Amino acid sequence: MKSIETEHYNIHFNNNCYPQLNAYLADTNFSKLFILVDSNTREACLPNLMSNLETDLDIEIIEIENGEEHKTIDTCVGVWNVLSELDADRKSLMINLGGGVVTDLGAFVASTFKRGIQYINVPTTLLSMVDASVGGKTGVDLGALKNQIGVINIGAMVLIDTSYLDTLPANELRSGYAEMLKHGLIQNEDYWNRLRDLSNLTLTNLDDLIYESVIIKNNVVTQDPRENGLRKTLNYGHTLGHAIESLFLEDTSKTTLLHGEAIAVGMVLATYISNKLLGFPEQKLNNVKTTIIDLYGKVTFNENDYQEIINLLKFDKKNSHGNINFVLLKDIASPKIDCIVENKLILEAFDFYKSKV
Repeated sequence: MKSIETEHYNIHFNNNCYPQLNAYLADTNFSKLFILVDSNTREACLPNLMSNLETDLDIEIIEIENGEEHKTIDTCVGVWNVLSELDADRKSLMINLGGGVVTDLGAFVASTFKRGIQYINVPTTLLSMVDASVGGKTGVDLGALKNQIGVINIGAMVLIDTSYLDTLPANELRSGYAEMLKHGLIQNEDYWNRLRDLSNLTLTNLDDLIYESVIIKNNVVTQDPRENGLRKTLNYGHTLGHAIESLFLEDTSKTTLLHGEAIAVGMVLATYISNKLLGFPEQKLNNVKTTIIDLYGKVTFNENDYQEIINLLKFDKKNSHGNINFVLLKDIASPKIDCIVENKLILEAFDFYKSKV
């Protein structure tokens, strides 16, 4: 697969990853190399990375605990302290080997340590390959509130080695697939339709679909790196999806949802709202609901959850001037940003989600 070149960094794929990494290490005068992993990727992914590295640099491995609940400033403080204890300086390089938690948190740590050291993301989950690792968004959660603290800072490169997907359980693959479905809905109807048809899906086809998803994400963030307009469309389904994810993270009586599982619910809700406010075609609305329910099943909500979710909407990062701003669709590949939605319509959307397909 051909590398995707951007103004500030390149995204390399599969066989091209490690030759590009090694060439970069040889050409750049780094003082030390730090590799950030979590407890899963240290065992499942680090051996592959290490076997492909060709460098004389001193290498230090820093491990954090696995899971969204550890995507916190406290974890960052731990990593910053380790970097300091291991004599990291401003010429150090950090490689973040993991899913969205590792790439978001590791990039934030690198961007702020000594006012910024260089970093490279090596995503190991489908979600981080098509979303979290591309575009320079870094950060951590504030309690159960998603991605409230962070900066936008581009790394040196992104390496997408899809062989790491072999280490993932099915639910993690489905979680990442939700972001790919989102890319189709906001940008490309043909891509959406190809994603819907899983009957002929092979690993080769999946690689091609991942590549196309990264192109879509990269094209959007290249045009709007600071999220002043177009980049907001990447949050389709995320306004309610993040609130749902936060509720299920915070409520210990509930089974925590993966990011993509929550966003899948959010996309059904947002598409219903799009139908009511912007005239999104009803047949396509039903197709979106059927596709997502077939893939993800239904999440169960109780009556108290709805108000809690609505209360959490005020923390959404797209909000401004006291307004809760939704991304909606006039049609597939025709998004509209900064839409105001009444609570009554949100509750109707949940009724639609709960109803039979």
